[in-house]
Amino acid sequence: MSPLAQEADQTLVLKHDRLFLVLATHGNIPFVESDRSSLGLYHEDTRILSTYALQVSGGPPAVLAAEVPRTFTGQIELAVSDRAFGGDPWDPKQGIHIRRELLLTDRLLERVTITSYLRHALDYWLELAVDCDFADIFEVRGWRRDARGELFPPTIDRDHIRFSYLGRDGSMIRSAVQFCQPPTELFERRARWEFGLEPQTARQFEWEVTLETTPPAPAAPGRIEQQRSSVEERFRAWRTQGSRWLTDVPKFDVVLRRATDDLRALYIDADGERVISAGIPWYSTVFGRDSIITSLQTLSLNPTIARDTLRYLAHRQGAKEDTFTEEQPGRILHELRRGEMARSGEIPHVPYFGTVDATPLWLILLHETWRWTGDAELVRDLLPHAERALEWIDRYGDLDRDGFVEYERTSPRGLVNQGWRDSGDGVPYPDGRLPTAPIALVEVQGYVYDAKVRMADLFRAFGRPERAEVLRREAETLRNAIRQRFWLEDAGTFALALDRDKTPVPTVTSNAGHLLWSRVPTPDQGARVAECLLSPELFSGWGIRTLSAAHPVFNPMSYHNGSIWPHDNAIVVLGLALYGRARQAMPLVRALHEAAVRAEFQRLPELFCGMPRQRGVRPVPYPVSCSPQAWASGAFFMLLQAMLGIFPEAPAGVLHIRNPVLPDFLDELTVRGLHVGGSRVALQFRRHGERTLANVLELAGAPLQVRIELD
Repeated sequence: MSPLAQEADQTLVLKHDRLFLVLATHGNIPFVESDRSSLGLYHEDTRILSTYALQVSGGPPAVLAAEVPRTFTGQIELAVSDRAFGGDPWDPKQGIHIRRELLLTDRLLERVTITSYLRHALDYWLELAVDCDFADIFEVRGWRRDARGELFPPTIDRDHIRFSYLGRDGSMIRSAVQFCQPPTELFERRARWEFGLEPQTARQFEWEVTLETTPPAPAAPGRIEQQRSSVEERFRAWRTQGSRWLTDVPKFDVVLRRATDDLRALYIDADGERVISAGIPWYSTVFGRDSIITSLQTLSLNPTIARDTLRYLAHRQGAKEDTFTEEQPGRILHELRRGEMARSGEIPHVPYFGTVDATPLWLILLHETWRWTGDAELVRDLLPHAERALEWIDRYGDLDRDGFVEYERTSPRGLVNQGWRDSGDGVPYPDGRLPTAPIALVEVQGYVYDAKVRMADLFRAFGRPERAEVLRREAETLRNAIRQRFWLEDAGTFALALDRDKTPVPTVTSNAGHLLWSRVPTPDQGARVAECLLSPELFSGWGIRTLSAAHPVFNPMSYHNGSIWPHDNAIVVLGLALYGRARQAMPLVRALHEAAVRAEFQRLPELFCGMPRQRGVRPVPYPVSCSPQAWASGAFFMLLQAMLGIFPEAPAGVLHIRNPVLPDFLDELTVRGLHVGGSRVALQFRRHGERTLANVLELAGAPLQVRIELD
């Protein structure tokens, strides 16, 4: 990834639907070469604003504060010293206050308020520099292109600047900056206002940045309040639709509220449907794996995410064989892009199908959604897609017919590694050598086992017992094979993968923890895997690393070979809970809680570095981590489900609460509006010493039996 690493802790991110904005903390997008910065305003994988720089008389101003109270709106406080206007250089005061209010709807709106606290009137000026390179997101990430389309010179009128670009695919893209107050001077890439500024007096300036496809609306002063209220109402409705979690620790409640809002911001309209996108800035699009795992995490928050994800991915399930896009019949897509490079065929993401795990994970999500919702109509609609997914596993996933699912890319522009550790070096031997494909990842075998067990359950429930029995036999055979072929007796865990020769890749990683979630290990193996995961080589104090610090290939600053991923940790914690080891997972839950409350905006990022926790008050940020990221935002809801033992059986009208354990930093937790089938239930958990008690506070809707099981 090429963007400057120093941007990691110096940016503000705003997101709404298909627009997102990445700014420096003073609110600007300075002019730099496009491959040197990820800053910009983006729509559908295209940067529609690449320079956006405010300058003022007496500047540059100092940043007093910068905040993003909601994902769609930001506020930046700036000040200019009175020294610039004749004040005392030995005792300068902040003489002019500048407030920047930004809002994303279907456009970017900004209001700048300038207030003078000087004792005399002065002539003042304000300038806004703007430009647009229409760069594809892959260009911004460092992808080198042989040629680009045609970028036209900007055009101006009395109150706007327009940019236009003709892509290599023949598509014309246009964006515009429209000013509410016509500038004193207007140039191709700059607007300037000159005005008198009286003491204790505020002057306001507003403008909008729009796409040609954005519905027209006059740029008029005061629209920002109206538009902000409209978006806030949609977010309030989102919070009302889902469950609401409240604890006795206000800082933790803030983390959960932020995660809930971030998930709404990442929930987008795409092709006339709703689906959860992955993250900002690199992954503001649909990803099969990310969308599915986020949906699994958030069934306890709002099962609508899962329903929409299942349908969206089913409607785009592979139908033919294509070596460039790696599409195969029954396969679930990996990544869908809409920028110029995808449209012109420079990259295979139209969509790209190079993922080995999205297909079994989709099957797992279908069954788990049924367990939460009891939605028989959804299952009946999607069972034909499930059949095609199962056929893909057996026909295309098992490349050498040995019973394991492997991957080997066919596209020259596809991914070398096609599991969740999909960086080029993400599946190494302990010494850093890379195995030869086809590669069978350990967690993928667990997903396939789990998918077949779950689909057997669905087929039996929906009148196909013979099919169910075949799947159960296949699953049991696979589980025994995983236990035998991947187990590393000396290490007390499972190998990361099998290489082309079916030799274990004996790298100790967090991937083995996913097998606990899939319920593959024997009880003895599960106990040893738990011990390994919580050892100092994997558990840094901030979370479980992706790879053991004992290996020469370990690098805590790498993307997949020593970093810490919240979603990965959440899956591990749920796996530990399923093996009756929720209490052992307590340090992980506390660590992620402390990482979140200390993070900027109280938000877990996509990942952070895996250095040992010592005296630092927060984990070391990963330089270009996405934030917000959907499966990081969903992590705490999976963690809480695991710790509280919440396991629904909506088709049977039952909710199980099995041996709940509140994390040791919480004494009380209440969840209201929990969807289980046609019921909404409120539960209260209280910790009394080593025991956690659970009570049903309220039950509405369809009848539901709540079975509370305590040690």
